[in-house]
Amino acid sequence: MGAFSLGAVCVGIGKPISWLSPNRRRGNRWIYTTNLVHIKGSRSQSNLCLPMTSAQTTEKYQQLKPVWIWTNNKKVMTSAIERGWNTFIFTSENRELAHEWSSIALIHPLFLEDEVLCDTENRMVATFSKISTPLQLQEFQPLDEQVNNVVIDLLDWQVIPAENIVAAFQGSNKTVFAVSKKATEAKIFLEALEQGLGGVVLKVEDDVAIFELKDYIDKRSEEWNVLNLVKATVTQVHITGMGDRVCVDLCSLMKPGEGLLIGSFARGLFLVHSECLESNYIASRPFRVNAGPVHAYVAVPGGKTCYLSELQAGKEVIVVDQNGKQRTAIVGRVKIEKRPLIFVKAKVQGGQDDGTIYGIFLQNAETVGLVSPSQGIYILAIPVTSLKVGDEVMLRLQGGARHTGIEIEEFILEK
Repeated sequence: MGAFSLGAVCVGIGKPISWLSPNRRRGNRWIYTTNLVHIKGSRSQSNLCLPMTSAQTTEKYQQLKPVWIWTNNKKVMTSAIERGWNTFIFTSENRELAHEWSSIALIHPLFLEDEVLCDTENRMVATFSKISTPLQLQEFQPLDEQVNNVVIDLLDWQVIPAENIVAAFQGSNKTVFAVSKKATEAKIFLEALEQGLGGVVLKVEDDVAIFELKDYIDKRSEEWNVLNLVKATVTQVHITGMGDRVCVDLCSLMKPGEGLLIGSFARGLFLVHSECLESNYIASRPFRVNAGPVHAYVAVPGGKTCYLSELQAGKEVIVVDQNGKQRTAIVGRVKIEKRPLIFVKAKVQGGQDDGTIYGIFLQNAETVGLVSPSQGIYILAIPVTSLKVGDEVMLRLQGGARHTGIEIEEFILEK
């Protein structure tokens, strides 16, 4: 439960997407410098994307966002506790539930009375305010400046007020909770204006909302984990015939070094670079990955894979960079067209995977590339049209046996 959508900070004035251009070209490789910033007024270098430092990223991702539960339903209570949420809100009307539930589970009850929330020892934990008009929201001030937690109940719930609350408390040392009647409302509060509120109060009588919110948070929590990518050496590049190729267009922009994990075999997925490259042949499309033919696997949230042919608008995939940092992105459109293909084989040196061959089909085009290991401050992407035996590319190794995209334990032979 953290800051869920971390983007890079782009600095500079120039062509609309020139920050996506290669900063330097070495032979037939696209090379990007990752730690430079374009100086306003200077025309000597391309605008570049300045990534957040690892310390900033870690701090953002490790900010836990608590979920408090407000319910009269014992089944909701049980489901919440099983998922690690044990702070519950009670009113004077259901105060006896706190004593009943405390006898069967370890919970932290909070009691709402006179616009404050107090714990079992009558210590003030949070203020509570109901807001029903835009003017109330604009003039809202916490009742007690000494209390660190603020709970707000938007009686006329809308998305814009959710964003206004986030904006109003940005930079504040207070943790702001919003009362949500649905899991979808809670998601918006946690994501509004990218940073989101500090937490949510889920006020429901159906445990389906508990499952939905926990599933959402688990997926976002995956973004804290860095995937282990390994170097693989290209052993064969072979031009084949025509195939049904899939272009995946996302609802997010990708920066240099980012792409999707794709592979003909589930046991090894290649990091296929996005089309954020400037080319003499076609305009940059930083939202697109020319991903490969319909049979190929693509990595999706939850440690799963699915076939490229199964992707459609609204589904989610994971975007990964050359360091293994991942984030979730929504598919906006999928295009399937007949295109000439090229088949690439690679293997990993050493370890238990020594000698295992991994393969991927891709469109045979200058704008399609594989990510190579970074060299210092440089990110390298190699167009498949320039790829040769001995080149190194980034690979994600995983179990090859899959059932409906979920990794399982069984013997499998892919060739």
